[in-house]
Amino acid sequence: MKTKVMISWSSGKDSALTLWRLLNDPDYDVVGLFTTHVNNDVPFQATPVAVVKQQAQLIGLPLVLIELPEVFPENGVYRQTIIDGLKNCGLQFNAVAFGDLFCNGISDYRRQYIEPAGWECIFPLLGQPSAQLANEIIECGIKTKLITIDSTQLTIDFCGRWFNHQLLSELPTTVDLCGENGEFHTLVVDAPFYQQPLNLTWLMHEIESRFCYQRYTLVETESLPDADIAVS
Repeated sequence: MKTKVMISWSSGKDSALTLWRLLNDPDYDVVGLFTTHVNNDVPFQATPVAVVKQQAQLIGLPLVLIELPEVFPENGVYRQTIIDGLKNCGLQFNAVAFGDLFCNGISDYRRQYIEPAGWECIFPLLGQPSAQLANEIIECGIKTKLITIDSTQLTIDFCGRWFNHQLLSELPTTVDLCGENGEFHTLVVDAPFYQQPLNLTWLMHEIESRFCYQRYTLVETESLPDADIAVS
């Protein structure tokens, strides 16, 4: 029997690769995505909820939106908000998947609140080399842009660039190839599991303190059915 799994969806490349792997794994049945947000934006990516909804529509999976009170809520509040959101979403599943890469204690942290709720934790990318994962993202057809960069770790001219082999070759040696130290965050514009590319109009760069953002506007796609959205 296949394991029914919900995927933590950030709108970026790591969650996209997690989804791609599980969609192609005969042991799993992906039943939905869930996204946490603050004031209708996904933290760090700064992805508007409207864009995440469009991604779910293009993927054809239900989306569960879980609102956090702030970007870094108290630990107990964060955990309970996630658990309540998943329990109240109306979808049936027995596992939750995350796109974490580093073996830095994050898997143990997630298991501490996911498993007592009755779900298995799945980490398809955990512990694998960043270079291997970065190349897999590119070669499987996940197209993504650097949408947020930390200007203390990268020059702002990296903001808005496509995540491709040329970019990987030009990243400083101090920067993880998947940006796992917070050097950059991405937005998935197209992927093998999208029905068509995300329709965006690219705008200017915007600098706020140490972070630089690639701004854009969403062009609504009317030819696709609406995504099934659950708000928790």
